[in-house]
Amino acid sequence: MQTLLRALRLFAIVAWVGGLGFFAFVVAPVAFHSLASAHDAGRVVGGTLRVLHWIGLVGGAVFYVATALLWLRAKVAARMEFAIEMILAGMMMATTYYSQFKVLPAMEVDRALAGGVVETAPVGNAGRADFERLHILSEQLEGFVFFCGLGVVFVLSRESHQETVES
Repeated sequence: MQTLLRALRLFAIVAWVGGLGFFAFVVAPVAFHSLASAHDAGRVVGGTLRVLHWIGLVGGAVFYVATALLWLRAKVAARMEFAIEMILAGMMMATTYYSQFKVLPAMEVDRALAGGVVETAPVGNAGRADFERLHILSEQLEGFVFFCGLGVVFVLSRESHQETVES
């Protein structure tokens, strides 16, 4: 059972953090440098981000539950690492939820206020200005989630299988 829980945790966090890295360092730059317009690239990036958020929310829940079950079976000395992982994963899920259900929908409203294509709206357009503000916030939130995920991976790498199992 412990091996299955550890494998689920590892798969969940690798899928999420790896997806974030791939999104930030491959998908977004390639889309904005290869597609005909920023609008087209934004549609690809936005759609990809929505899928990535669901991977994170589901993977985060799997990670959190599996970690909690391991925490319950762990020696007291080993519980601190599990607690740190759960705190970081909880912050990642909360931030991802906020981005998925608050920030991205607000950006879509702003896109409509800007006439559908943000980059062609006048600089003083309220929809464009708010969209650009939310875009920066979205990037910051994704960066926060990515670095929390790297923290989880670091703490995971320090775990000792032998020290966490009660005799």
